[in-house]
Amino acid sequence: MRAMVLRQPKTALVLEEIPKPKPQENELLIRVKACGVCRTDLHVQEGDLPSPKLPLILGHEIVGVVEEVGKQTPGFKKGDRVGVPWLGSTCGQCEYCIENQENLCDQGCYTGYQINGGFAEYTVCKADYAISLPKTLSDEQMAPLLCAGLIGYRAYRKAAPQKTLGLYGFGAAAHLLTQIATQEGKEVYAFTREGDLDGQAFARKLGAVWAGDSSASPPVLLDAVIIFAPVGELVPQSLKVLKKGGRCICGGIHMSDIPSFPYRDLWAEKRIESVANLSRKDAKEFFALLPKLSVYPQVTAYPLEKANQALADLKAGKFQGAAVLRL
Repeated sequence: MRAMVLRQPKTALVLEEIPKPKPQENELLIRVKACGVCRTDLHVQEGDLPSPKLPLILGHEIVGVVEEVGKQTPGFKKGDRVGVPWLGSTCGQCEYCIENQENLCDQGCYTGYQINGGFAEYTVCKADYAISLPKTLSDEQMAPLLCAGLIGYRAYRKAAPQKTLGLYGFGAAAHLLTQIATQEGKEVYAFTREGDLDGQAFARKLGAVWAGDSSASPPVLLDAVIIFAPVGELVPQSLKVLKKGGRCICGGIHMSDIPSFPYRDLWAEKRIESVANLSRKDAKEFFALLPKLSVYPQVTAYPLEKANQALADLKAGKFQGAAVLRL
């Protein structure tokens, strides 16, 4: 099969012909139809996340069709449409797993990081972690929902805004979350890269009541903000636009260092929290919610062999919405 392979961090992916994987008894062999290109993939490639499995196939927003099932895979059959997310396995026995916090499992393994992912024609995943997908969207539109959608939804639940929600970094997750939040009656305030007028217009088109540069102040104080951009400077900046008791949720897996800031900006019971990974419960709730809403991911599609270009365009902010590899 063809695959884009990362041999070493800080190097380009290489198109290689490698053997098709074989599923174990508890696994599914999946023919990949589409795979989203996530900022986490960029962090792995650039060496921001430590100790990836090498060589590695990136990609954890996988939509595909079951090609082969292991002997212990109840609930799936050949031809089923499934999704494969970031969470690839957990131990099921630690204090976090027992307390329904499997996203914090110390033994967790992650697709496109410790487990080969979807920048390839085929992949395998543990059947217990595969997601049965609704038929509401195309393969390419469905792919970003498997991380940008799921992590965005987890961050949204943590933010629990009363009315006003700020989103820093208007990429894949934010453009999906704006559609969800506005349909649930929230006011969304979008913060983009400096001078990104197209991104600000895109945010307003999706329903944001205000859009401006990340250094700007919105016209009202906010109940909560979610920071998707990997920029630590945005944390103290965002505290200044929060109401008393407001929440700052950091939604990325990696962020540059947070600079010091005066205590008075945190005072009044403001909170800073991070989002770590996702759980199968998140996926179940999120995909059950989707049919009740109109969520349409905007995607830019690339062929498999253009994965490096997709990652470069993601870093440079050259598209709106999400990037997806089409297979």
